[in-house]
Amino acid sequence: MTAEGKDNIAYKYRNYLVLERSLSPNSVDAYTKDMAKLLSFMQDENLTYRDVTLDYLQQFVAQLYDLGINARSVARIISGIKSFFNFLLLDGYIEADPSELLETPKIGLKLPTFLTIDEIGAIQKAIDVSTKEGQRNRTIIEVLYSCGLRISELTNMKFSDLFLDEGFIKVEGKGSKQRLVPISETAIAELENYMHYRKQQQPKKGSENIIFLSNRGTAISRIMVFHFIKEYAAKANVKKNISPHTFRHSFATHLLERGANIRAIQLMLGHEKITTTEIYTHMDKEFLRQEIIEHHPRNKR
Repeated sequence: MTAEGKDNIAYKYRNYLVLERSLSPNSVDAYTKDMAKLLSFMQDENLTYRDVTLDYLQQFVAQLYDLGINARSVARIISGIKSFFNFLLLDGYIEADPSELLETPKIGLKLPTFLTIDEIGAIQKAIDVSTKEGQRNRTIIEVLYSCGLRISELTNMKFSDLFLDEGFIKVEGKGSKQRLVPISETAIAELENYMHYRKQQQPKKGSENIIFLSNRGTAISRIMVFHFIKEYAAKANVKKNISPHTFRHSFATHLLERGANIRAIQLMLGHEKITTTEIYTHMDKEFLRQEIIEHHPRNKR
């Protein structure tokens, strides 16, 4: 759909909120901002309105949590998204509402789902690593968990971001902010196993430096990771509703449970809005690595 078409729908949706739903100016502004968040996600995924499915919307919601948005705000955004798709359905832009089964978080309950160490192990055991796709997928899961990465940080990871001899990877997070994150020996071993297959691939132009490739030779997409994680969880009989973000949350939860410094965890997750240089001016990077070595279960021998 063209930019002009999207602008036209946005205009019509705002009129729908004002004229048909009789919402207050503040509510109209909130709903249109929620729509803008969704449109930005759709643009990143190269989606039209008709392409959006429940799985895509669940990935969108997972990213909201990844940004640190609380459950109450997520519930409000989902309400806005449901309103928008209801409008699209009523006006004939789509034939079915993909948000119909999208669940709203229960306010005041526990934080987003995390996995136990045994559940993570079961998911990894469900992967056939004798194939290049299997080894790639197992490596992706291990790096997500061992380093606490956002899915976008993983899919954009380049060979030039690896400093494995030093035990770190460079990560570019939100707002192009960079940080160094310690990487476990287990994740390094999985990466080395995957490199055997990666060297045999022919990347498309522009993807030569990307680590995790699809079979087409381009950077693996976030939705592809979302789907195979769901598939392996089902094979492992893990009943929790998980996404790539679940491994990031598990990373932080397991470190906290084992007494890691909360400041170190915040820095490793990239929640502080300061540059890598500023981070390591105030906190020695070897201390961050030691927090991982001492507290992350992947480093227990």
